[in-house]
Formats: sequence, structure tokens, C-alpha cells
Amino acid sequence: MQWLRDMWTREGPGIPKDAPKRTGLALFAEILVREWWEMVKLNILFLLASLLIVTLPAALAAMARVSVALVEDRNTYLLRDFTEAFQRYFWRSTVWGLALAGALAIGLYAIVTYAAGARDNLLLSAPLTIALVATAYVAVLACHLIVLMVMRDLPALRLLRLAALASVIRPLPALGALAFAASLWLAHILFYPVSVFMPATFNFSLGMFAVAFGVHRAAVMVLDLPNATQPHREPHARNAL
Repeated sequence: MQWLRDMWTREGPGIPKDAPKRTGLALFAEILVREWWEMVKLNILFLLASLLIVTLPAALAAMARVSVALVEDRNTYLLRDFTEAFQRYFWRSTVWGLALAGALAIGLYAIVTYAAGARDNLLLSAPLTIALVATAYVAVLACHLIVLMVMRDLPALRLLRLAALASVIRPLPALGALAFAASLWLAHILFYPVSVFMPATFNFSLGMFAVAFGVHRAAVMVLDLPNATQPHREPHARNAL
């Protein structure tokens, strides 16, 4: 049984110390190739942890915590890190999950309602556009919020403020990550039944990794912003006697 325990608890693979640093899609592909087996196991853990439905937000937060560690190339002990994050963020993630899910549901309902009315009344195109933009912004906000939540323990209002700021500063990477995650499910639908095992193996974990990778830079920027904006004070010179 030692091999079974090691499969879930051993340290993940690293990278050579002298290897050149990659950025962008090249870095995304490098991490994906290196950590693909960890992502498969992470996907299984997520499915098991979210079976009760009410535990879905906490499972997402735990998966985000592990994904951020992969992005930052930190040592990960998958089962331990996932379990600790699941317990640590359970209540916070549940409250935020309900709030964001409600906001997204309202946005989607407004989109469907205005889209149906815009067919007969072009004046409804304006509120339809507003609903589309607002819903997309809430989705981007949710991506930044969950990553910021697992990166730093912050008061609720400050967490929301930083997530909103990050969503304004760099919305496109988050939108790209969401589009990538959606493409995984589109491929699952288009190639079914060949793709029947995609959700069970990597759809959830790879989608969350894409989100963490996409918003990580903006999250770091806003977390460093308070320190960067503090005025630098030079020590006063002593008056000569």
C-alpha cells in the first residue's frame, strides 16, 4: 500500500534550476506537461469533494489553492494541501459562491429576457448590451476573487475591492481563461462519446488551472499595490549643532 499512499502524498516534480524561464503560453504548456498527472488526481479529488453539491464552492477553492501553487512552482503535497484548503476556506467560499452564483443567475436571466425582447424592439439592445457586459464582468470578478482569496487572507470588503480592481486592470486574461475552460466542455460535447472521460480526468482541474494562470499576474499586482503606493519617506537629516 506504500505506492498508493505515495501517489497522493509525494512531492510533485520540479524543474531544473538552470532552465530558462518561460512566459505566456509557453509557460502554460510547460507546467501542463510537467504536472498533468497531478491535475488528473486533482480533478478526481474535486469530483469526490463536490459530490454533496453544497461542498462545491469549498472544493473549487481547494482546487484553486493547488492550482496557484502549480503556477508559482511551489512544492505541492496534493492530498494534504487540498484537504487543508477545503477545510480552511469552506465557509468563506460558500458565502462568496452563493453571492456570485446569484449575481450570475440574475445577469443570465436579464440577458435571456432582453435578448427575447430585442427581436421585436431594437431599443432593448442597449440594456441587453449592458447585461452582457455586467455578466461578463461578474464572471471575471469571480475568477480574480477566488484566486485572491486563496493567495492571501483578507477582510471581505478588501478582497472584493482588490478583485474588482484586478478585473478592471487585466480583464482579458481572465476572459481568455474562461473561454479556454468553455472550449474544454465544447470539445466534450462535440466529440461525445469519445470524450466521455474528459470531465472525470481533467476538465475541471485544467479549467481551474487556466483561470489561476490567467489571473495570477493581476492578483500579484493588486496585492503589491498598497505597498507600492505608500509614500517613501527619507530619514530627516539631523540639524547641525
